[in-house]
Amino acid sequence: MTAPAAMPQFVADFGSLGQMPEQGRLDAPAFHRNHDAIWGALAGFLESARGDVLEVGSGTGQHAAEFARRAPRLTWWPSDVLPSHLASIEGWRLKAELSNLRAPQRIDLADPAWTSSGGAASTLTAILCINTLHISPWRVSQNLLAGAGRLLRPDGRLFIYGPFKRDGAHTAPSNAAFDATLRAENPEWGVRDVGDLNTLAQAAGLTLIAMTPMPANNLVLTFARAERQD
Repeated sequence: MTAPAAMPQFVADFGSLGQMPEQGRLDAPAFHRNHDAIWGALAGFLESARGDVLEVGSGTGQHAAEFARRAPRLTWWPSDVLPSHLASIEGWRLKAELSNLRAPQRIDLADPAWTSSGGAASTLTAILCINTLHISPWRVSQNLLAGAGRLLRPDGRLFIYGPFKRDGAHTAPSNAAFDATLRAENPEWGVRDVGDLNTLAQAAGLTLIAMTPMPANNLVLTFARAERQD
């Protein structure tokens, strides 16, 4: 996924403009606001799980470091496409000093053949995507769901966090304004509809099993393997 020249400040609020964060570590204010709530939606599945978790679009790397600390029996594989983000992820990994947090890998979700490399299992316990789909082209959503269908193990989960529309309508006036700002910045961006994502999921052999409300009119969408109808 090729990075645009500029992004709305309240979307990509990674540190202070013009200042180099310590050891390349970027600090996202959104992480401090949302990580406890997001973990609450993941914990029921991940706290007792084992295996490999891939995070796509890891951004600063703060979620991966925090969640790896909270679920030490899982091996966490952060990833991103931007060099500055990969450097930040590595900075947070080194600071965390966790044996279950792996070095970041470059994954470009604009590539329909994307896969997890660097030693992660080909059948993943979970895939996590936070605040990515609304600041990327629709093909990224398509490729994420298709890739989850390829890479998740039979009882695996795909978790997607962010703002979403439901049945074609925004869930709050603030989300509608946010969507308009995104589309003005880049016509290929925008708040995605839950139904459209579930259609992609079903084509990949997955289905939406939970929508967990989050603060600030966000949701965590949880997808699992669709049960076979014989």
